[in-house]
Amino acid sequence: MRRFCTRTLSPSRQLCSKSTKLPTERAQRSTRRPRISDSLTPKRRSPASLSETVSPVERTTRTPCRRVCSKDTPVRGARDGKTHQVGRVFPSIGPTDSGRKTIDRSGFPARLGTVPARSSAYARSLRFPRAENPLRAQGYHLPFAAHLGYITIVRGGWFSRQSLRSWPATEPPMSTEPRLQLRLALLFLALVVWGCENSPRAHRVTDLATEVAEDGPQDNAADLVDEEIDVLPALATLHNGTTTLVVDPAASRLQLFRGDSLLLEVELESLQLGVVGAFDDAKLYDPYGFFFASILTPAPPLKRWVSATDIAAIEEAGAGLTVQVRFDADRILPLHIAPAADSDRFSLELEQLPVADGLDVPVYVRLRAKVDPTEAFYGLGEVFDKVEHRGTVRAMQMELDSSSESGGNEAHVPIPLLLGTRGWGLFVESYQAGLFDVASVDADRVDLIFAVADGARPLNFKFHLFSEAAPIDLTRHYYELTGFPIRPARWALGPWLWRDENLDQAEVLDDIKQIRDLDLATTGLWLDRPYATAVNTFDFEATHYPAPQEMIDAIHALGLRVALWHTPYLDEAHPATADLLAQAEGLGFYPTKTGLQRLNGWGRPLDFTNPRAVAWWQDHVRAYTDMGVEGFKLDYGEDVVGGALGIRSEWSFYDGSDERDMHARFQHGYHQTYAELLPESGGFLLCRAAAWGDQVRVSVIWPGDLDASFDRYGDTVTPANGNPYNAVGGLPAALVASLSLGPSGFPLFGSDTGGYRHSPPDKETFVRWFESTALSPVMQVGTSDNDLPWVFKPENGFDPESLAWYRQYARLHLRLFPYVWTYLDRLQTDGRPIQRVLGLVHPELGVHPSDVFLLGDSLLAAPVVERGARERSLVLPDGDWLDWWTGESVGGGPLTVAAPLGTLPLFVQAGALVPMLRPTIDAMAPTSDAARVDSYATDAGALWVRTSAGPEHSFELFDHTSVSQASSGVVTTLTAASGEEFVSGAVFEVIAEAAPPSSVLLDGAALSELGGVAELEGSAPGWFYETGTRTLWVRVPAGAHEVVVGR
Repeated sequence: MRRFCTRTLSPSRQLCSKSTKLPTERAQRSTRRPRISDSLTPKRRSPASLSETVSPVERTTRTPCRRVCSKDTPVRGARDGKTHQVGRVFPSIGPTDSGRKTIDRSGFPARLGTVPARSSAYARSLRFPRAENPLRAQGYHLPFAAHLGYITIVRGGWFSRQSLRSWPATEPPMSTEPRLQLRLALLFLALVVWGCENSPRAHRVTDLATEVAEDGPQDNAADLVDEEIDVLPALATLHNGTTTLVVDPAASRLQLFRGDSLLLEVELESLQLGVVGAFDDAKLYDPYGFFFASILTPAPPLKRWVSATDIAAIEEAGAGLTVQVRFDADRILPLHIAPAADSDRFSLELEQLPVADGLDVPVYVRLRAKVDPTEAFYGLGEVFDKVEHRGTVRAMQMELDSSSESGGNEAHVPIPLLLGTRGWGLFVESYQAGLFDVASVDADRVDLIFAVADGARPLNFKFHLFSEAAPIDLTRHYYELTGFPIRPARWALGPWLWRDENLDQAEVLDDIKQIRDLDLATTGLWLDRPYATAVNTFDFEATHYPAPQEMIDAIHALGLRVALWHTPYLDEAHPATADLLAQAEGLGFYPTKTGLQRLNGWGRPLDFTNPRAVAWWQDHVRAYTDMGVEGFKLDYGEDVVGGALGIRSEWSFYDGSDERDMHARFQHGYHQTYAELLPESGGFLLCRAAAWGDQVRVSVIWPGDLDASFDRYGDTVTPANGNPYNAVGGLPAALVASLSLGPSGFPLFGSDTGGYRHSPPDKETFVRWFESTALSPVMQVGTSDNDLPWVFKPENGFDPESLAWYRQYARLHLRLFPYVWTYLDRLQTDGRPIQRVLGLVHPELGVHPSDVFLLGDSLLAAPVVERGARERSLVLPDGDWLDWWTGESVGGGPLTVAAPLGTLPLFVQAGALVPMLRPTIDAMAPTSDAARVDSYATDAGALWVRTSAGPEHSFELFDHTSVSQASSGVVTTLTAASGEEFVSGAVFEVIAEAAPPSSVLLDGAALSELGGVAELEGSAPGWFYETGTRTLWVRVPAGAHEVVVGR
């Protein structure tokens, strides 16, 4: 390990250093002189070569310096004759007046005289032969910052400044630019003369001690003579892909760059330890109270904040660095920095060392990053007020909130992942209590605080920094660190239907009959409680469900799949669970300490860190999965909280963990227990709460109990009874939650369409809600008042009109399956959300609405989320867009469109291709009644593709079916090639065609005109033009074909 430390010497004296390359293989590599562009734009490297190319320090040794140079001592040439590297300095944020860029100690561009851009394209390898005259270095292009009196030396990625007065004599290669050669030679000569006097006495050890004694204590002189010393580099840089992390000891800061763009900066004084005089294990170290101190959440224990002051040393650590950060005279902590293999990402870990007796104990780490004061921020998990976070403080755990009707802050899925729209991301790898202040105090500051309280040795604090050219691509880095999302069964995308309470088996059977009789596209349903004798007796109550296996078989026969509501408790007050309770207690399957009790209505949660408890629970759950249950709605499980009123709520689990991290990690064990029981072909888990990393086992997030209304989160509502409350939020909050989760690592979300609290929803609320969820990846429909689409009641106002609209949108949702599933498939490599908030995809628009989104690349929806609104204003991205319903063309920019009830403002990019299932599709799962149920499992059928004349587009589906469109004005060319599942050809639906085509050719031969749309269902190729809708339909057979449409 190489260690670079700081020394303080007299201003008039500089320490001389000499370097010698050790690894001979480095010297034997290609003799091509490295280009500056090589340093500026590192290429992606394979893991095998990473240690060589990204290593921060070229392996060097330094001969101990035997003298100190002063103004009166000239510099001699180096004696070793070895190669020294002079290379590129780091690029600045903006352009300079010359071709070369650099960063001076303040971070601003430093002009480099008249060095031209062309000659600065090379880094020079200089040899220092013994007793050579520096005047022979004619024409050498010396990269220096003249106003600082320093040159920048690069050694294998290290940037260090050395005084020009101590620069050794050189014999560089000859230049081809004589005028510049002469200027630099003269300048170099002047600097040498101005520097040190060449005195033989300067090399004697006795003279060194004498000179040091003049400027400092005698004991330091001996250290200088006997110790090998390296000067702390002025800049240490790590390159990874196109991302660079710069450690600047002189300016005491860390900087994250992408190319030449500065994305984020951390000044050392903004890295702080929150300390206490002594650690008190009974206290609650939750930083939430720093921002929201109240009786319920008092200010947490804190003696003082200790800021980092400077960098004491920098060490090479494999491909990364270890930066020794000084916080005070008695505390230096290592900050380990490592580049991720072949990725634009770095990990940074502040290691907490054991606390010496008498020192204050760190219990928090605080990081205040400097950001662009105009950029926007996304991520941080599920929120309900607004999807863009600027100006907010987000807790990473559940907190009491007496102002909300729910009594909490609704932090069911907090994810410590912050994304900036300038293309950077920050992920904190911690389950401890924490929060993010997202520019709520200072417009250019993001402030994050996390607890590290764990006794005499606090927890390490680890976080990751990464960048991408497009901010929508940032979440991929989070997945690479924590795991890519699990894909559910195909039928799990919905639509699903459910009742809050089913009366009995007869009602369930009647519901599935209504679904098929009313021709409602539906893929599954779940049974909510009560269906068992008691909560988790693992049975069906015999009186109301006399033949559960027959019921499940009947559900399957109609192409539906079934799931059950479940929790991690036994009903401890019910006699039906007495035997199970006795077993669990006797075998030690509960946490040994359970903190606050009865945050649910049934009992203690099982300890899922105990493998025997997990196996025991799974044995009982299999009673359901063996009957054909393929999914679970996992409710509750949020009992483990840190505490309240400043007092710790102590929990203790089998694996030794406690509530400090199990407030989050409990969800992992809870969900994993059920995930392991799902069929290999899929299944699904619909979960209310989750923690980071849980996406590998949780299929879909559901937001819990939202209001059956248009209320926004935090609105004060006065109902008919006159008792006001602050709303959790209705349809607007559901949309915010969905859009916030996608970039945060949970791409599938399904709110209760219609809402839950204060049900029933009225007709307008229900219609606007299913308009919105039809264009989300998951559509699940149900309320606390059992308001299914065909249940017409005076209280909800549902009627045949709303039922017809529901039928239309449910089928559209199911028809979009090939489009949505393809993006879910691509997500496994690109990490992009499926439902994409507009401001993260198009930050250049400067707008960040919480109610406009793209579904995939090509569809844009703007749901109506205000009661009584019959038009919608929005901003479209640049380009041509078509109204999905009418084919009307609109351009990018601000737009107001009509939005009558029953019409979702929905747009498609001109020329884009949207693959869909056939218009008659009912289900995804197998059915034994194919005559009644049109299921994808029975026959995938022809692929239907909606498109239009426009810019060239192509689309490859999950099964490798591919389609394309290209237009030249008078001719549109369509291609289709069958894949693995869509083997029956394709039907192109070309919208916005003003007139019938003049010709339609299939592979060069004329296609016959069909008599109507109904004939498209057959396998024979042909075309049909529908005048009323201005739509051209073209049927293409299986295989690979080209269609040319002439106008």
